[in-house]
Amino acid sequence: MLRLSGFAASASIGDFSQRVALRLVTAQSDQAPNCDHDAYLFTGEVTHPECRWVVTFEELQSEAARLFPSQRLIVLPAYFDYLGEGDVIRFVPDRKAVRVLFRKGASANYFLVTERCNHLCLMCSQPPKDVDDRWLAREILDVLPLLPATTPFLGITGGEPTLVGNDFFDILVSARDHLPSTPIHVLSNGRTFKDKAFTERYQAVGHRRLSVGIPIYSADPEVHDYVVQSKGAFDETIRGIMNLKSVGAEVEIRVVVHKQTYEGLADLSDFIFRNLTFVDHVTFMGLEITGYTRANMDKLWMDPYDYRSELRAAVQYLAAARINVSVYNHQLCLLDGSIHKYAKRSISDWKNEYVDECTGCSRRSECGGFFSSSNLARSSHISPFQY
Repeated sequence: MLRLSGFAASASIGDFSQRVALRLVTAQSDQAPNCDHDAYLFTGEVTHPECRWVVTFEELQSEAARLFPSQRLIVLPAYFDYLGEGDVIRFVPDRKAVRVLFRKGASANYFLVTERCNHLCLMCSQPPKDVDDRWLAREILDVLPLLPATTPFLGITGGEPTLVGNDFFDILVSARDHLPSTPIHVLSNGRTFKDKAFTERYQAVGHRRLSVGIPIYSADPEVHDYVVQSKGAFDETIRGIMNLKSVGAEVEIRVVVHKQTYEGLADLSDFIFRNLTFVDHVTFMGLEITGYTRANMDKLWMDPYDYRSELRAAVQYLAAARINVSVYNHQLCLLDGSIHKYAKRSISDWKNEYVDECTGCSRRSECGGFFSSSNLARSSHISPFQY
């Protein structure tokens, strides 16, 4: 698991005190320079001494201090040594706090727009906070112009990102202008889209590769509302999906499978076929044991092997109906073989791991592996393939 946040070993920054997003540049940089947001990544050879910021690692601290006496110097500990050209970090001078915002070599990067949310999902991996965090949106607007046009994927998440209103649309417009070919995927509970005017404004952004992923956890409104801990959420979510598809937006339905949802998977697939057959994608997702999930393990956790029949039936139903369906965050050895072809390697690389039982597995390269948090609860049926 890559460590995405921590603290600088030391920093010499003069009178600068505001948090700043910094793009790391080296001799290989092929992007236009940005004086306010570029930092030269010093790894031993001087090629960009004109940057006002310099970032290096502890073993090069003395040399960097000698070579760049007038620049703002940030010295990182060794656990950030994976950083390279084009990556973007946030630096908070008064705390010397460092957060990796974007990795150029990652298959998927996500931007957190807000920690506020109108749900309290039992298995929320990013527990909401009722705080004024509008600075997050402003930071994203600073970062988007720094990203390479070849960025393969960008996720917009929260909290509930639509709650930030105009800032949400400003982010989408900036993504359209700076990353016109990059797929942009918004993770939302869908409720704000019940407002037709909001939905039309969303579609009018005009990014040709914009999509939104919305969770539905049951065909039974009471079960869905219980999982998200918000009465009336199911009805507003369905209205939101209807509005989005009425204006031609791309919509994915996400279903997290756990103890509260597995028994209703077949009914949910039938509901989607009968009422939402026009959606673009349906994904059945494994449980990530972090955030609120840890506090609700007794209500949520079950061995994925024990719901393999229900998952197989739900996937096969949608596939037979010619609805695009996938299985995320599951290990192949826990799935019925008939649905292996729908399983995707979906766990973000920085928190993706394999366990000892995976050693020597002939299908490891095809398997999605585990969340790094899975050591808190793991199936007793992990078994490597030997062919």
